[in-house]
Amino acid sequence: MKSTLLKVSQLLFVLLLLSCGGNNKKESPSIAKAETTNNALAIEKPQLTFGFIKLTDMAPLAIAKEKGFFEDEGLFVSVEAQSNWKNVLDRVIDGQLDGSHMLAGQPIAAGAGFGRQAELVTPFSMDLNGNGITVSNDVWAKMKPNVPKGADGKLVHPIKADALKPVITDYKNNGKPFKMGMVFPVSTHNYEIRYWLAAAGIHPGMYTASNVQGQIDAEVLLSVTPPPQMPATLEAGTIYGYCVGEPWNQQAVFKGIGVPVTTNYDIWKNNPEKVFVMTKKFVEENPNTAVAVTKALIRAGKWLDDPANRVEAVKILSKSQYVGADEAVLANSMTGTFEFEKGDKRSMPDFNVFYKYNATYPFYSDGIWFLTQMRRWGQIPDSKPATWYDQTIKDIYRPDIWKKAANALVTEGHIPATDIPETDGYKPATADFIDGKTYDAKDPIGYINSFKIGNKEEAEL
Repeated sequence: MKSTLLKVSQLLFVLLLLSCGGNNKKESPSIAKAETTNNALAIEKPQLTFGFIKLTDMAPLAIAKEKGFFEDEGLFVSVEAQSNWKNVLDRVIDGQLDGSHMLAGQPIAAGAGFGRQAELVTPFSMDLNGNGITVSNDVWAKMKPNVPKGADGKLVHPIKADALKPVITDYKNNGKPFKMGMVFPVSTHNYEIRYWLAAAGIHPGMYTASNVQGQIDAEVLLSVTPPPQMPATLEAGTIYGYCVGEPWNQQAVFKGIGVPVTTNYDIWKNNPEKVFVMTKKFVEENPNTAVAVTKALIRAGKWLDDPANRVEAVKILSKSQYVGADEAVLANSMTGTFEFEKGDKRSMPDFNVFYKYNATYPFYSDGIWFLTQMRRWGQIPDSKPATWYDQTIKDIYRPDIWKKAANALVTEGHIPATDIPETDGYKPATADFIDGKTYDAKDPIGYINSFKIGNKEEAEL
């Protein structure tokens, strides 16, 4: 009887604690939950709100929530769609969001001094590849005769911007500026479409301190359009093409209003795309929470890269609270294929990569590529020594957090030890670009100077 009364009194005491308002003490039930896991972490902040933009590559967040990976870590997470990338950045910096799906260039620009400045960090890379460049039906009709065909009669891929160059010249001769869209000034999309155009000798424009539109000397006028609005803006004729993530290239095919001509896999094979970002302050105040979040996201990436799970992933992403696109549109790229011209569906098993090739690891070399492009196009206006690139990225990319999370997952049996790369944070030099140029992150100055179009640096002595 005394034992029963004791248990009742203990229960009442717990309920009393839960009913009290105030500080983080009421998070103790979640901490208790975290301590039941194999690799217990005392979670400082279990109630979290994360942001995202309605794109396929927000998938790790959706999967970590839907498959219970967050809850396994003692985390109770809300994920909220945001209207645009500026809103995402501002809400993370201002503390309205605890973290977010973000453009890889955003935390880097914030730390390098372009746009709104803040101390942001990323312990987790969300995916590789996943973008495409789409043009209107009218532009495609003019480009298509310039694209070579193979022995099988099919168009040869990747399609280079050389096929677009005479179309742009035609527009110019008729007094019409050629306009294309990208999603944000420091987005992968901006740098990818610029890279694609410049590789064909088409100038995409320069930034200066007084011209933040990036249109100085531009042969193509690039402007910002939020991803979900891309197809409608193309259909309205406001722009003639765009670079965006999925499902908004396949949506153009689905609606019959445009044709994807290349993917970022073709521009830079297995390139980094989105990252998960928190403020430096949040990570310092909640170190265990940051590791726990990273653990859940790594597990989500691994789950996503099992081909057997992609159909279920498509169903989850099609929900209105996530991407909200038709399953057929999402499946076009998420299940190992990509449709270019209507009916020209090609095998692209690596169009969306969430785990393999060490996709989740925040490599310094990935971040430095974005810094080189910011300098190339004038977003970083002043020359920098090579050491600046290394030092800057090490304040932003945090593989130390990733390693703590991954080692815990190995201990728990969720991932094999072989999935943890032995690396100094730098990938080997690669020439897997559409123009064949070699990128060595340990020689950023040489890389910047290798381009005909863009800023040049003085070689360091």
